[in-house]
Amino acid sequence: MASSEEDGTVEEKENNNKKRTKSALVTAWLTFYNIAMTAGWLVLAITMIRFYILKGTHKGLYRSIARTLKFFQTFALVEVGHCAVGIVRTSVIVTGVQVCSRIFMVWFVTNSIRQIQNEESVILFLVVWTMTELTRYSYYTFNLLHHLPFFIKWARYNFFIVLYPLGVVGELLTIYAALPFVRRSGMYSMRLPNKYNVSFDYYYFLIIVMLSYIPLFPQLYLHMLRQRRRVLHGEVIVEKDD
Repeated sequence: MASSEEDGTVEEKENNNKKRTKSALVTAWLTFYNIAMTAGWLVLAITMIRFYILKGTHKGLYRSIARTLKFFQTFALVEVGHCAVGIVRTSVIVTGVQVCSRIFMVWFVTNSIRQIQNEESVILFLVVWTMTELTRYSYYTFNLLHHLPFFIKWARYNFFIVLYPLGVVGELLTIYAALPFVRRSGMYSMRLPNKYNVSFDYYYFLIIVMLSYIPLFPQLYLHMLRQRRRVLHGEVIVEKDD
């Protein structure tokens, strides 16, 4: 009987050790990831500021940061994986929508249509994204290190109130500016007849994307407001089942 109890105790200790090791590895990875992303967006911020100081104009700014922007924004897909495997307790859907919409804006709108890269709206969403991500990744990093300055916490849950709507305006205006070029070029579109017998019009797809902001943005914005009340004011938020 004693031997059985000892075996059970040993097994329990081994399980606890495995859990601690797994937790330590997850924390180490998340810390590394968030430090890397903070550094990446900081590089983008410095590059944009330096470009504007030297050139005195925003024209050409996007091209100067395009490679870095594409890398770090695409790498953010890792965050969807974090949610999917459960190492971060955030909705996969919410994270997926946010990350994929950003990647779409970078690769399939701004990067693909060079004629719009000097639009003021592009600079608007780039500045907003940079401020948002610097604040967000800094918050996660300091939180993981258990040394979270109050200003970082305050900034994380207050800056978005203004930045999110401005970012949406920048994105929508950029897509709108892209529409004439997409219509004339027929890019990413498939016309009938073709061997696949499928028709796709990228012009109308972009219009649908713009319209999708109407139901999606309020949900994401309200989600952040609920998080703000919970974190800054300690409110217990009860999510209603659909």
